[in-house]
Amino acid sequence: MPPPVPPKSNAGKTWGIVGAIAGVVVIGGIASAVALSGGGGGGGGTGGTAGPKYRVTVPQTLADGSYTLSKDISQQAGTSVPHDGTNEHGITAVGGQYGSGTKSLVMVGLYGTIDNPRTTVEHAIRGMKDDAQTDVAVPEKEFTPSGGGGPLTCGVDVRQEAGQKITMAFCVWADASTSVNVAQTDTADLSKDPRSVDLQEFADTAGKIRREVTKPLDTASA
Repeated sequence: MPPPVPPKSNAGKTWGIVGAIAGVVVIGGIASAVALSGGGGGGGGTGGTAGPKYRVTVPQTLADGSYTLSKDISQQAGTSVPHDGTNEHGITAVGGQYGSGTKSLVMVGLYGTIDNPRTTVEHAIRGMKDDAQTDVAVPEKEFTPSGGGGPLTCGVDVRQEAGQKITMAFCVWADASTSVNVAQTDTADLSKDPRSVDLQEFADTAGKIRREVTKPLDTASA
């Protein structure tokens, strides 16, 4: 488990540890998405017949340069996420921890063949909830990014860590080739009222991230 959260005055150290905590939660959710049984009817993708077409990358910056990569956590994600599940097959997991001022953002993605993207999203969110230290503060719902693209499923969780409440906004999406979860915390106000989080604004940011991290399989690494 991550170490206890230090006092807020130690901003740099707090930022790193909060990012690590968010990474543990997000990787756990993605791992659960693959490990949980499921799949089948209800809007499944074409991955099973057409094969994967896209991959997820870990760029040096995200959201038009607003976030800068501080740590590549692809190895951690790769050893935590199963390569095959009932609904996902031939999976590769990647991820990164990013910073923007007092904000810490974690991006964890997987790519391979996904039979039913909706099932993957549901299981990723369930995986984040299935933790005694994490509570649902704002139930997830779909948001359409202002920049275009399909809807994202976003919500707000609150995690208890060493007596400190950590408010964490997240967005998840999936298609027949990829699934990505992004989560953000702000060390300037770790215990902010979850209801004050502007999820549409975060979904707009996540929409930019989706365009930046998703690349065709036949292109060189970003």
